[in-house]
Amino acid sequence: MSRDISTAIYNEKIAAGVPWSHVVKKGQTLRIIDLKGCQAVDTLFYNANDHEERYSANDTVREQGSIFVTTGTKLISTDDNVMMEITADTCGNHDTLGGHCSAESNTVRYSHDTKYMHSCRDNYLFEIGELEMDPRDLTNNINFFMNVPVEEDGHLAIVDGISKPGDYVDMRAEMDTLVLVSNCPQLNNPCNAYDPSPIQMVIWED
Repeated sequence: MSRDISTAIYNEKIAAGVPWSHVVKKGQTLRIIDLKGCQAVDTLFYNANDHEERYSANDTVREQGSIFVTTGTKLISTDDNVMMEITADTCGNHDTLGGHCSAESNTVRYSHDTKYMHSCRDNYLFEIGELEMDPRDLTNNINFFMNVPVEEDGHLAIVDGISKPGDYVDMRAEMDTLVLVSNCPQLNNPCNAYDPSPIQMVIWED
């Protein structure tokens, strides 16, 4: 959908590797723009008025019958409510199973010397602390623009991203939704083309 960024009520560029959070009010549309392409954007969703209700990957996959999210996907909460709906998507491939990187996963996947490299979990914990939430509030995330195909043996693969510079995804909020992003700092796999890059967050009133 063509939208004029000059009419947005919010417009901010987020540096490579850092966290971001914002409440998207019911009826507003959030756009995430992959400015340089091949940048994984790990994203959490919470009911802004009750953080106990949050995005559920299991229920979203069940309802839509697909492990990938794209235009028309309704993001379902742990209380079986629609949180947001994807209304436009120029990339067409986003992962909802791969989870977020952490010191522990870096160690298991790569080597012990990667344990203390910056990770999405670090970003989440920092931002959750700023929001006076608890580490136990960490939950399922969507990896926008991240290419995670399922191989023939059933394993998930992390391979080169397919998003191009300027690709975006639009989501319309169906409830007041706290959106928490880690603009992934991962350097050990091709999800960021080994070079994390900035993204842009834009919000419109519909």
